[in-house]
This record gives sequence, C-alpha cells and structure tokens, in this order.
Amino acid sequence: MKLYENGVYLLNGSEIVEDGPEAAAVLAGKLGDQAPSKEEAAKHTIAYSILQSHNTSGDMKKLKIKFDKLTSHDITFVGIIQTARASGLEKFPVPYVLTNCHNSLCAVGGTINEDDHMFGLSCAKRYGGIYVPPHQAVIHQFAREMLAESGNMILGSDSHTRYGALGTMAMGEGGPELVKQLLNQTYDIDMPGVIAIYLTGEPIKGVGPQDVALAIIGAVFANGYVNNKVMEFVGPGVAKLSADFRIGVDVMTTETTCLSSIWRTDEVIREFYETHGRGEAYRELNPGAVAYYDGMVSVDLSQIRPMIAMPFHPSNTYTIDELNANLMDILDDVEKKAKVSLGDAVSFTLKDKVRNGKLYVEQGIIAGCAGGGYENICDAADILRGSYIGADEFTLSVYPASTPIYMELAKNGRLADLIQSGAIVKTAFCGPCFGAGDTPANNALSIRHSTRNFPNREGSKLQSGQIASVALMDARSIAATAANKGYLTSAADVDAAFPRPKYFFDRSIYANRVFDSKGKADPSVEIRLGPNIKDWPAMCELPENLILKVVSEIHDPVTTTDELIPSGETSSYRSNPLGLAEFALSRKDPAYVGLAKEVQKAEKAREAGESMEAALPELSPIWKTIASSYPELSPENTGIGSTIFAVKPGDGSAREQAASCQKVLGGWANIANSYATKRYRSNLINWGMLPFLIDEGELPFANHDYLFLPDIRAAVTNRASEVKAYLVKDNALKEFTLKLGAMTEDERQIILDGCLINYNRVK
Repeated sequence: MKLYENGVYLLNGSEIVEDGPEAAAVLAGKLGDQAPSKEEAAKHTIAYSILQSHNTSGDMKKLKIKFDKLTSHDITFVGIIQTARASGLEKFPVPYVLTNCHNSLCAVGGTINEDDHMFGLSCAKRYGGIYVPPHQAVIHQFAREMLAESGNMILGSDSHTRYGALGTMAMGEGGPELVKQLLNQTYDIDMPGVIAIYLTGEPIKGVGPQDVALAIIGAVFANGYVNNKVMEFVGPGVAKLSADFRIGVDVMTTETTCLSSIWRTDEVIREFYETHGRGEAYRELNPGAVAYYDGMVSVDLSQIRPMIAMPFHPSNTYTIDELNANLMDILDDVEKKAKVSLGDAVSFTLKDKVRNGKLYVEQGIIAGCAGGGYENICDAADILRGSYIGADEFTLSVYPASTPIYMELAKNGRLADLIQSGAIVKTAFCGPCFGAGDTPANNALSIRHSTRNFPNREGSKLQSGQIASVALMDARSIAATAANKGYLTSAADVDAAFPRPKYFFDRSIYANRVFDSKGKADPSVEIRLGPNIKDWPAMCELPENLILKVVSEIHDPVTTTDELIPSGETSSYRSNPLGLAEFALSRKDPAYVGLAKEVQKAEKAREAGESMEAALPELSPIWKTIASSYPELSPENTGIGSTIFAVKPGDGSAREQAASCQKVLGGWANIANSYATKRYRSNLINWGMLPFLIDEGELPFANHDYLFLPDIRAAVTNRASEVKAYLVKDNALKEFTLKLGAMTEDERQIILDGCLINYNRVK
C-alpha cells in the first residue's frame, strides 16, 4: 500500500502522474495541447460531478447541497422529527425512510422501545414517509436494496451511511442536518478534497472485504490522510470485486474519518440493481480522461492478508499471521493502549487468552451493515460446513442484514449449515455494533465482523467494573476461528471452496411488510407519543457575555462519541432529552453530569430573574473578579454555562446526542485542539454550542476553572475568527485566545439564536 505525498493526475482511469515540478511536462508529452490545468482536471472526478449536480449555491467552492433521499433509524428519527415538528414541518419533501434496527429489543433500560416504532409509523403516514418494521433490515442494507441510485446523494443520521460502491454518494450526519433537509434547507460545506483509492490486483482466497477495509484504515486513520475528504475508488482492481465485496469495503470508510465515498461503476453494479428489480437506477460512473486528485492511496489487493483490528479502535490493525507470530508483544501493546482509554477503572489484560501459544476467543459475531451481507455469510457457512464450534465457552452468532438475505440463505441451505455447526442465526439487528446485543462475559474477547470496537461497544460497563473487548475481523476468518473451536485462525489457512450461489432477491418480503406512503402525506393521522418521548427543553439565545465552568478535561488522543454519550442500553432514552442526558460522559467522566447540573442552576436562576449567586454560591467571587474589570457585567447580559476540553473529540458515530446532551445540561461550548469529524462539530453548532479551538500544548486552564468570554455575541456576529477569553482565578483575569474556525452565515446565526430549533422558529 502506498500513500502519495502529492496530488496525482489519473489518465484514462489507469495511468498515474504524480503532481510536482515535472508533472506539467509529463502531461504535455502525453496529451499535447489537450493537457488540462490542475483546476480543470479536478472537475473530472466522479465526486465533483455528483456534488456539482446537487449543489444549489452556484459556487463550487461553497456548496449548498440538497439530497435526493434521507434515511434514519429508531435511535435518531424521533429526535429528528420532533425537532422538525417544532420548526413547522408539514410533509417530508423527499423520500425519507425510517428503519427500526437499533432499538429492536423493545424493552431495555426501563422503557418500551415499541413506542418509538409506533411514533415512526404514525409519522410516516402523516408526513409521507417509508417505515421499515423491526427485524426486517438494518438501515444500510435496506438503503442498498431499495434506495441507492447511481449519481444520487443520500443523507443518513448514522455515521455508516455509505453507498458509494453502488454509485451513490452518501453521508452520515447528526440529526439536525436531516432536519434542515426536511425543512428544504441545505447541507453547507466547502468543496471537499478528493482522494483516489487506486485498486490493483485481486484478493487471494480467504481474504474478504473487512480485511481490505482494515488495511486501508490502518494506513490512513492516524495521519488524517483522508480526514473530511471524499474517497474515490478507481483502478483496474475494482472490476475484480463483486458488488458485495465492494459494499463491505465501502461501509468501513467511515472509520477513516472521511466525509464520503464513491466508486466507479460497471456491469457488476448494473447486475446488482437488476437483481433487486431496479435496473433503471444504474448509471455508469467513471472519472474523466484526465482527473486530478488531492492524494492517492494505491492498494494492491493481492498483497492483502486476513486482518485483525485489536481493541480499542479499528485502526489498531495487524495481519492475523503477524499477531500469531508476535502474540505476547502485541498483547502487551494493546494493554498499554487500553490504559489510555480505560485508565484505572478496570484491570485489563488479554494475555490470559493465550492457551498453548494460541489466542483463544470466547465469542464470534457476523452482523450488521458490514458483516451481514449475503456473500459474507455464504462463505462463512462454506467454511463451517461439517465442523462444530464445540461445547466450551466459544459462541457464534450470525445476523443477516435483511430478511430477503435471510430467506435466500434458508433456500440455498447455508442457514442449515450454520445452525448445524452450533451457530445461532438471528434477525436483522444492529445491536452488536453499538453495545445492545451479545454482551460477552467480563474480561471476555469477542471477534466481530461489524463496524467498531471502541470501549463499551460490546456492551460492557466500566462504571460497574465490567469490561469485555472486541477485535474486528472478516467473516471468513471468524468462521475459520469458529471451526477451530475458538482459537484464532486465518481464513487463508483453511481449505474451503466458495461456490458463491447466485442471489435471488424476493421483493415481496418488503412489499408485504414495509409501509410506503409513496410520498403522500395524510395530515389527519395523529402522531403517537409514548410516555418516554419528550419535547426538547427551551433554550435561550447566545448572551452578550459568557461565564463558563470547565466541568471535564479529557487528554486522550481521541475521544469517541461513545465516550461522550454511551451507546448500548442508554439508547432506550434517546427520545427523552433530559433522561438521556443523565448518561453523558458517564463511562468516561462520571462526575460530569453532577458538575454540569450544578452550574446550570445559576443559569436557570438567571433566566427566571432570580439570584444566580444564591443558586451557585461559588459564583460569587468569580462574578466580583470579573465585574472589577467589566463593571457593565449584569445578569441581563451574561449567561452562565459549562464547557469541556478534549484533545480531539467526536470520532465515530453521527449521534447528535453527544452534543445535545451537553446542551440540555447547560453546555455552551467545547474546547478542543481539533475535531475528529465534521459531523460532531456540526452537531455542536446545530445545538448552539461554540466549537472552540485552542493550539496544541496551550492550555491555560484546568478542570473546575472558570472562564470569561466578554462580547462573545458580538464576536460571532462580526465573524471573528478569534475570541478573547480570560481564566478567572485567584482574584485575577488571565487573558488567552480561543479560535472559532470557519462557519457559514447560517451556522453563525444558529449559534446566535441558541440552537437550530430556535433558528427555524425565528425564520
């Protein structure tokens, strides 16, 4: 694998010319007078053409995108629709699919999640949407089967919204960005960079899509090579991959922190659409004769070997052969990395998994939008045929990604092969990917063909002293390990045939169960609101000045959204903003909620016209110190709130609640050296929180300190890129600088209004 240091020109999809002093001469020698400028060649990527066709601004440097379709699941759609309803929603302006694949267990955490499902069904009827009942399909498989179209764009409220292999540029964002689309507003971004992923060769037997994906993630995550850029898959190696294989690689691009992905399309993708009864959705997509990319990752598929991503991040990658050859050294390194994420909350080791020199795992899972594909499960069944997983600790669960896939596995006998081996085959469910299903025993190790292996993603609870861990692998090597009764085994070491039976899609399964309004709204339908579905609390506009207390300080290299708001059973409160907020940072900083709520008492008193200092006595000396230099300070012009510092927050999920939970607890800002993803920063802004930046190594404050931001409203109004701030300590003010970063005019107004709900209400 090679990462180019410079941009590259791709000629006719197959010849690479790296940018540099000689590039112009080389291009002229090959193309003569037809050699385009770099700026012109950049317009000939697939990504540029799709973005151009969806941009409404007239300026390709400042995009205002309108998407063709939207999709959400039952952790996110309640909050999205509630926000849109508060802003005057009358009907869904584009096809909007509401799937039910996360809160499918129906009674977790003391709430009845079926209430959320009934809310979704009633909203699909009232506003003209599509409702997919629980256990029918995971969100992204339904989108592949029924929504994707070559050349289209889809926005989803889930970070793994990736359909690039089918020629659809898709993006995963926080719920407020979908609210904007529902209100006929736009998705506003600067034109992203485009990175070519140039594939050559062909995968060897036993290598699956997760192996290729993990190899790419391991090469580009830490260095940020594709961060907030579009990954465009090109090169002759694409033609060597089946549609399912491409989809499996594509969905994992999220873990690189890229913005989106797109692939060249061909007859393989045409066949995929025709198989699903949607041949008209296919269009051939290729880069132009001369296309310029901002960088290139060259991948020789024939050199990829079965991979494993060790806990606790998908970028912590090794080949399985490398792990087996250096087992104790790598396990020692995992323990050191775990110490960063887990601290002293639990005692963690994997060295006790080594038995007779081999690594033993207690659980295997093949599931979700990444692992639950037809080919993955067929190949796993072919490996397991005639083998048994044994009667010891090891268990294997398989979740087909949709009921049509499940049906075909039953018809062609693979389902029987899996069941006979001792595997348990379950219905379409995303639980194993976010900690709501198949929680292993304490200190157990699970290998999963799923999307993430962050701490708590397997369902364990640090605050209760329980920790299990997940390593990511491809379905084929998971099946090989299962056939070896739990001892880690590479699929390349297994002698199995993969006949790949043809897939037949039964469209009637959805026709008989999925509610499709065909875009027709029915205002007479009453929205069904369960007792756990609550409206958003009122939020005030940005005051002239702010006093902020730092209530959490996190120095991990990266902070995931799972650490900001836990996944798993807490998801049952996602429709209850105040109820869910009680879990904010609970598995990272258990003191956070209490500290934030104490500070919020002062702001609630201020808004009610009562004494802030009586509500929060520690504020009194802080106020006096500030007032000595700013005598105009008053409760009418100065708000009180909380903030957190994290080095690089927001990796992972698109869940808006990582930001909204902070806001409903009185948060006014985050302070960071950088933000891991655009979607987390967007969530902060849409919930009226200032996304401050501070230079690395410069941290003039500590946890529990108070900060004063004078004239912050004026700074936002006047498009200031830097903000004057003070540390208030020891009866003195110490000045320092915070950066705001680039924001669109709409984003600034959202901050000024206090949140997106207020912004739309004002409009």
